[in-house]
Amino acid sequence: MNETGTIIIAISLMIIMFGMGLSLTKNDFKRIAQNPKAVVLGLLNQLIFLPVIGYILVSILDLRPEISIGIMILAACPGGATSNVIAHLAKGDTALSVTLTAVSSVITIVTIPFIVQFALLEFLGESEKVVLNVPQMIGQLLVIVIIPVFIGMLIRAKATQFALRMGKPVRIASVALLVFITTALFVKESHNIIPYFKQAGLPTILLNFTSMILGYTTAYLLKLKKPQAISIAVESGVQNSALAITIAVVTLQNTAFGIAGAIYTLVMYVAGFAIILFGRK
Repeated sequence: MNETGTIIIAISLMIIMFGMGLSLTKNDFKRIAQNPKAVVLGLLNQLIFLPVIGYILVSILDLRPEISIGIMILAACPGGATSNVIAHLAKGDTALSVTLTAVSSVITIVTIPFIVQFALLEFLGESEKVVLNVPQMIGQLLVIVIIPVFIGMLIRAKATQFALRMGKPVRIASVALLVFITTALFVKESHNIIPYFKQAGLPTILLNFTSMILGYTTAYLLKLKKPQAISIAVESGVQNSALAITIAVVTLQNTAFGIAGAIYTLVMYVAGFAIILFGRK
């Protein structure tokens, strides 16, 4: 993808993360102490179990290296900006969902580079090995993820009514931008799209299904209430695919690494609709 396209994708993600920041307050982070069991379990599912599931899947299935790397990038990402909306519509614990999204978005700034580096070393051939500049990647993630979120939170704190009024338009814009990012990637890789769909379709479906089922089951086994279990399932399965695509295009400068994230976008919204139906039964 050319430099202009790369910049547009980075800016699109920054707008999405800014919109997330508008919905956050300091209390969303304080909730960790108020409900530690649910928060810790949710973070375990997102930060530990999901990458492990991703690695098991790509190890078992015979996938092209770029798809395997794309799956690992996706599994390393935090919950998506729309996960809170899905949790709300599914009658989940919306406050828990917001907290998990916020906290995981901060923690993964550090964890993503190491998981991505592992994936590059594991799945690329010896002649194609890429040594990732981890500090540089952390710096990029701070700029395109944390700073926009912080600015959004600052506006929410200083101009609350404005932030609340902007909430719905920004959420709509975020979905539109996610569609734009996904479509742009499909267009860029149109010559390979059918083989990529055949390769990435099954692992993305399995990743989504397994992570959501595991999230709900672990919450059930630890005797959390159904709304909390739903939110943990949603946060485990609805990933920030826009971030995964941005990492592929902007940081790694390889659009093929973003295909799994683009396909996962379609998968996770179908799954999101299913869990909404389940939650509202």
